[in-house]
Amino acid sequence: MIELSGLTKRYGQTLAVQDLTFAVRPGQVTGFLGPNGAGKSTTMRMILGLDRPTAGTALIQGKPYHELDHPLRKVGALLDAKWVHPNRSARAHLEWLAASNDIAKSRVQEVLQLVGLTEVANKAAGGFSLGMSQRLGLAAALLGDPEVLLFDEPVNGLDPEGILWVRRFMQRLAAEGRTVLVSSHLLSEMAQTAEHLVVIGRGKLISDSTTQEFIERASEQKVRVRSPQLDQLRSLLTSNGMTVREDGANPDRPALIVADVPSETIGTLAGEHGITLFELAGQHASLEEAFMRMTGGAVQYRGDGVDPASAPGAAAPGTETYTAMGGAL
Repeated sequence: MIELSGLTKRYGQTLAVQDLTFAVRPGQVTGFLGPNGAGKSTTMRMILGLDRPTAGTALIQGKPYHELDHPLRKVGALLDAKWVHPNRSARAHLEWLAASNDIAKSRVQEVLQLVGLTEVANKAAGGFSLGMSQRLGLAAALLGDPEVLLFDEPVNGLDPEGILWVRRFMQRLAAEGRTVLVSSHLLSEMAQTAEHLVVIGRGKLISDSTTQEFIERASEQKVRVRSPQLDQLRSLLTSNGMTVREDGANPDRPALIVADVPSETIGTLAGEHGITLFELAGQHASLEEAFMRMTGGAVQYRGDGVDPASAPGAAAPGTETYTAMGGAL
């Protein structure tokens, strides 16, 4: 388990992480999300003892990282896939790490095979593509067969087959009872990978919930309804105070979208007035939509032409924002 309590990091006048408290539990993949500059990397570095907190604690299995004996056997991490001497072969890099933590040399071949690098094991890592470097980073993280794993953008540079492999692999690790924390900007991938989400913005905790709870909490409740008596249905719903709009997704199959009303209410009302329904389906936002709604006020850098005050969940007046020409820095 990873436990953060009041974790805070200040760089001069900049407060990068503010009083973060949450736990990453074993047995599930926990996604760690936030806009650029939210403090995710800084938080992960403090968990791994690479940065010293200004205040608060980050514990792994009840201890700070620096107090762990043979840390690679307890914690595996992939923060920077290119952190490897370019002239070392993949095998030599892993053998060096294994020797530093009294890990059997035979384990090197096991993890090389596990991540699909056996055929290039003796080639210099400096010539690896980003995807191959990611696989080498995964091999290093797995070298000590640790109970706790942290991954920062683990699918960066991978092709679709590689992304699917990483997703299933992380889920398998969690199913074995390990603690798995994954930071990623690929929200569609996180929606399929993570059972739990920790979301931060401007260094503060925004949400700590299951993925489904996060999406439902951030989503407007909507119901899509189709009927051969669409005009009659529209009049009925609006006369009962419901907010109704046209669904233009498929002009050949006209439908209505009704906001903030349970589908049971719509179905009952239509039945009482003898209106036939072809479709009555609740709709939920995607993780991307939920993320934008929940973190709109915590985005540090915005593309030119976007009015921060109009964004979903925008920061209150007086809150400092940053605008960058051409998009996120």
